Formats: sequence, structure tokens, C-alpha cells
Amino acid sequence: MAFAIDSRRIGFALLAAVATAVLVWFGTGLFPQWPLMWFAPLPILLFASRSSWWAAGLTAFAAWTAGDLNLWHYFTVALHGPLGVRVEIAAAPALVIALAVLLYRALLLRGAYWSALIAFPAVWVSFEYIFNLTSPHGTAISLAYSQLNFLPMLQLASITGPWGISFLLLSFSSAMAIGIHLRASAPSQALRIVSVTVGVLAAVLIFGAVRLALPPPPRQDVKVGLLASDLPENSDVAAPGAETERVLQDYAAQAEALVARGAQVIVLPEHMGEIVDPSTADADEIFQSLADKTGSTIVVGIGHLSPHVKYNQARVYAPLAPVASYNKQHLLPPFESEFTPGRTLTTPGNSIATVSKPTGTWGVEICKDMDFTGLSRQYGQMNVGLMLVPAWDFDLDRFAHGHIAVMRGVESGFGIARAARRGYLTVSDNRGRILAETESNSAPFATLLADLPAVHDNTIYLMFGDWFAWVVLATLCFTLVRVMGSRAH
Repeated sequence: MAFAIDSRRIGFALLAAVATAVLVWFGTGLFPQWPLMWFAPLPILLFASRSSWWAAGLTAFAAWTAGDLNLWHYFTVALHGPLGVRVEIAAAPALVIALAVLLYRALLLRGAYWSALIAFPAVWVSFEYIFNLTSPHGTAISLAYSQLNFLPMLQLASITGPWGISFLLLSFSSAMAIGIHLRASAPSQALRIVSVTVGVLAAVLIFGAVRLALPPPPRQDVKVGLLASDLPENSDVAAPGAETERVLQDYAAQAEALVARGAQVIVLPEHMGEIVDPSTADADEIFQSLADKTGSTIVVGIGHLSPHVKYNQARVYAPLAPVASYNKQHLLPPFESEFTPGRTLTTPGNSIATVSKPTGTWGVEICKDMDFTGLSRQYGQMNVGLMLVPAWDFDLDRFAHGHIAVMRGVESGFGIARAARRGYLTVSDNRGRILAETESNSAPFATLLADLPAVHDNTIYLMFGDWFAWVVLATLCFTLVRVMGSRAH
């Protein structure tokens, strides 16, 4: 009999682990299927209520680790991450989930059902937020990005940033697990918990649907041109001198063709070549003369070397204006360790770049900068309505990393024109709708021409920042005090 009971428990643990692992595998990663993450934690939460604490923690850790292995190939092949780093990337989030499950279980068994409901998402969102503050990868681990294609839910980012989306996503499974646990012993309590959670979710989706349906304010569209090449001769960084000049001339010819089709602003990819002080005039002349002749604005990603410092830079060529520049602030280790990061708003010339136009204010960031909420909020507070983003992705992550930027537009109220080699050329509006997109390898020189509303939208997140994340941290502290001050039934 004992053997039969143990076999059932082991079978239940394996079933829960496999179910969660499969849902996490396909619900996150490089091409996430957004509905799956709403149910991914449910099996391990159900198991936790019927098992010992160590079995619950071990099952949750194993399940989430297995699910996170969906990125193992990417970190191995594209990023060439050391084995230890790859193990850490898979295991650290799984450890946090295991701790979240254990806190949920402890509160559930103590009869603190409402605390259990919020404890599970609070642990994870607190981890997301602290990781964002301390890691060079910013918000990249956020589960909110699994919902980028769920546009009504995405609108919550305009209030809470990514933190609210992750919290509500995990709260749903937590509520369902508590409802199932209480369905026989306390059906009224189960119904209240599930009803409140579903009610909040419904309110969020109604808000999102209304926000998407609202007629846009009076606006003037900007015709944006994006350009990238994945040709072998353009796929790496051109050496300073003749090689960089050749690449820039090739791009300039393609840019001129886009201007002839009506492009008012053109964005080229990140770090296409390198220019060295003091010999930058020749490279600048290629695009400045084109901007002066056509009246268009051109943003070019380049490595800018001086005797003492090297920047990953975007140079902005506006008609009959001095060359402006923006230096990338968030660099990808170890690939960009050679560069000095751009600094803060107090550092003149390399912290932020804006262009004033009749259609409003445009801003400039570079690739990984868009993984962080703070810099985009600074631009949003300057009423930027259009963000111009040179980028360089890794083929495999063209969807996952390329679309992270979309959430910044929802949070801080601007449209985005992002041109990535080995990725996508993407135009999205301030609601997160992708208006036009094509792959950078779709032609020898892939081009995209689209009308984009350059209208700024004030959002609650823009005004109050990470207020929701701080509420979650306070909530987590409350649940920890609650669990230490009570006993299991």
C-alpha cells in the first residue's frame, strides 16, 4: 500500500513537472505562444498543495529549469555563453520560482489564502525588478514579454510597466490553484478568490481594448524608411578607412532610393563600421550631403574611435544642421566591452539625442538600450513621439529581442522605427501595434517604408515610473511577515 501511495505521488510530481516544463518551453523563449504562460505554473502549484515542502520545491525547480532550457541553444550558438553562465541562466529563475511556490504553499496551508494568492507573483516580480536594477540585461528576463502579441494585455504596461503584466499573469494560475484546492472544503472562499482575480483580469482587458479602440489625436504621420543588409561583406564591422567608407557609400545609395520614395527619416543598423578621430569628416560628408540635398534625416550606427575612448554611436544627420550623436548606454557583455557606455543626462553630448521637427520631437537609442525602462522614460518625459533605433540582433532572437522595444513605446508613449541587421526592420506605434515589418535578410539590402504616427502619449507609467514594482516589494514583505507569524493548519 505504501508503495502504491509513493508511486502515485511520484507520478503526480512527474506529471506536474512535465506539464509545467512544456508550457514554459513553448510559452517563453524566442517565439513565445502567449496563451500558454497563463497556465504554466498551475500544475506545480496544484502539486505543492498536496506534497511535502521539499517535494514541492524540487518539482518546481526541475520543471522551470527544464522549461528554461528552450534558450540553451541560443545562448550556446548565438551568444557563445560559457557553460557556467548557461547553467546559471537556466537555474536562477527556477530557484526563484521554487521559492515562490514554497511561500505560496506555506501561506496556503496556514489558511492565509489571499496572501498565498499574491505571494507567488510577488516573489517573481520582485526578482524581475531587482534583476532589472542590478543586471546589464535589464528587463530581458521578464515574463511580460511572453504577452507581446496579446495587445489588450500589453496596454497594462502604460500603467505599471512590465511588472503589472508579469504579476497578473502569475496571479491567474495562483488563483486557479487556490480555487481548486478549496473547491470542496470552502467553495465560497474559492469562488471569491477566483472571481476577484478574473474580475481584475477582465477590467484590465477591457481597459486594453478601449485604449486600442480610442480614435487617435490629431497627428501628422512620418514616412519612415528602414534599411539593413545581411550580405557577407556587410555582416561584420567594417574596418576603419576605405572599408567603412565603402559600406557607408553602399548604404547611402540605398538610402537615397528610399528618399526618392518619400522617406522623411531613414534609420540604418548599429555599428556598421568604424570612424576614427580626427578623420570623421569624410564619413560624415556621405550622409550630411544626402540630408542637405533631400531634406531627410538619417540615423547611422557607427563605432566612433578617439585616442582615449571608443563609443558605439548613432550619428544623426539632419538637413543643414551640425551632426548630432548619441552614445549607446547599455552595452552587451562581453561583445561590447571595448566601448565606453554613454552616461547620464548630466554628460553633455553623449547621453541623449533628440531632433525637433514640425511633427514633434524624435529621439535616438541603440539596440540594447531598449531593454531598459528608465532611458525610454527620460525620452518620454521630453515628449518624444518617435524613437529611431539602429540595432544588431543575432538571427535566432530576431523576434524575442527585436520586439522587446515595442513595450517601451507602450510604456512611454512613442512610436518606434527599429532597423536591425540579422533581425527585423520594424515599425510599431505607441499602442504596441506592429505597423510594418520585414526580415533583414529578405533582400541584399532589405528596405521598409511605412507611415508612422509621430504622436506622443502621456501614460501613468511615464508619470509615476516603477510604482507598481515598489507596491509588489512591499506586498512581498507583508506576506513574509504573515508566514512567519502563523502556523500551518
